[in-house]
Amino acid sequence: MDGTNNGRTQLHDSSEYDRKSEVQAFDDSKVGVKGLLDAGITKLPRIFLHNQPVIEKKSDSNAVNKLSIPVIDFEGLGKTAVQQADIVREIKDASENWGFFQIVHHEIPSRVMEKVLEGVHHFHEQDSEVKKKFYFRDVTRKFTYNTNYDLHKASTANWRDTLYCVMAPNPPRNSRGLQVHIMLTTNIPFLISLVRPL
Repeated sequence: MDGTNNGRTQLHDSSEYDRKSEVQAFDDSKVGVKGLLDAGITKLPRIFLHNQPVIEKKSDSNAVNKLSIPVIDFEGLGKTAVQQADIVREIKDASENWGFFQIVHHEIPSRVMEKVLEGVHHFHEQDSEVKKKFYFRDVTRKFTYNTNYDLHKASTANWRDTLYCVMAPNPPRNSRGLQVHIMLTTNIPFLISLVRPL
């Protein structure tokens, strides 16, 4: 039942439910959130509902205008130790404070990024039975598909499915000799992380 209290909306339901069993059933289905959409769900499953008060939206254009996604410029990467240390610091700061960032001058051609997005879209549009063959929680596999890496640990599931494509122990390197690792998600088209060669 929904209720409002001091400008906050709370979601609460007095009926009991076994979250652990519902999470396990969802994981065992191996269809992910895309499979729920394809099945035509009309109500969000409880495992995706936050049990905390949600602050009602208030229009504050000043707050929105103050937001700026961190942009990290890789142009100086590998030129000097100081520039590289600054870039690493920027990545650390953006990761800790935002959880994501945009990279510019990364040397990945637009056509390659477009092809990656096409591949992700193609994968997610396949029949669920095809995708189930890749649905694993084994982090040692080179290619897996699943939903919510922390599904069994988090108090609330996130609305996302993820492809993990690990190219180690011999991942490709960019022109600066850095290894490239790719994580593909449905809510963020792709995240490319660059790490120093061993």
